[in-house]
Amino acid sequence: MATIVGVHGIGKYRYFTAAGTARGASEAMRVKWDRYLHAGLSGGARYTGQSYVSEVAYYAHLLRADAPAAAAKRDLRKMDAASQLVLADWMKQMSGAGAFAGETLTGLIHRFAEWLLLRLGPQAKDFAEDFCPEVAAYFAGTAAAARVRSREAVADAIRRNRPKVVIAHSLGSVVAYEALWAHPELSVDLLITLGSPLAMRGVVFERLQPLPVSGRGKCPRGVRRWVNIADKDDIAAIPGALQKWFDGVALDTKVNIDWADFHTVRNYLSCGAVKDHVAPFLKA
Repeated sequence: MATIVGVHGIGKYRYFTAAGTARGASEAMRVKWDRYLHAGLSGGARYTGQSYVSEVAYYAHLLRADAPAAAAKRDLRKMDAASQLVLADWMKQMSGAGAFAGETLTGLIHRFAEWLLLRLGPQAKDFAEDFCPEVAAYFAGTAAAARVRSREAVADAIRRNRPKVVIAHSLGSVVAYEALWAHPELSVDLLITLGSPLAMRGVVFERLQPLPVSGRGKCPRGVRRWVNIADKDDIAAIPGALQKWFDGVALDTKVNIDWADFHTVRNYLSCGAVKDHVAPFLKA
């Protein structure tokens, strides 16, 4: 069976806290990804231990300076300046954000937290509290340690496993994109991005390495086919379609997985959207 390498998204530091090592965190996630992917491939049939994913490339611990024991729940109202700027730029692109025009940054954050709770519920607020600091840490600079080490962790996983398929979720799609560009010797037959913020203007797109040229990015040279999948309510995938912004995206697919649980890799993998793309690579 062909190997699949996964690249996780935001909010996965808790796996490192629980396992104590990046390897342990990676393995705990791999077991879950196998279950989620099985549900999508089988139409919800009972899972009996099938293995699809050889490794989930783990990098969440590289985005934090604190030790596992020191990790605390993040709060939109107490984020550092860099995270607040990510939040402000992200808000500009979200439906309804115009209602916050003229607010001070502090006032804006308070009102946005309330808006998220009212419009999308506590999961959206929790998501924002992970998304902003992790994006800020990754994009702290072109040679920032968190960025370089995260990118290398993903490249190493691809190099070790030599997969035909890479499935990259959320911020992981950004890390995988940059890792594949940084290492043109790596090649994959299929790259699937799920809930990707790659085209998010002012937050991600203009900060990518390599920089987009004339308003367009390009598919990494080692990728034979790139498929992008985004939920219609995913507030991280803004815009959800990538073909307008990147050359080489073969297909944009919009799904409707769960309005209140719009971004989890569980829902993306289990909804069946990846089945037709991945199934040909899973034949013995």
